[in-house]
Amino acid sequence: MPQYLTVGHLVRQLQNVDPGLPVRLAVNPDWPFTHFIAADVIERDGVVFIAEDGQEGYLPAPVRGALAWN
Repeated sequence: MPQYLTVGHLVRQLQNVDPGLPVRLAVNPDWPFTHFIAADVIERDGVVFIAEDGQEGYLPAPVRGALAWN
């Protein structure tokens, strides 16, 4: 995976996933929490921004392990 994710990369990764599943953002291995993703997607100056919409809770241990954040 490239360091700078593009919209195309993200779409390709998500196209084989059940579209009814909720999406969460895993943030920072020093603070392993999950965050809600807001409905707002903004494009400015050639960059797409996906907004965070609050913290949900701790990132599950299996997810931390898969990300090598243990």
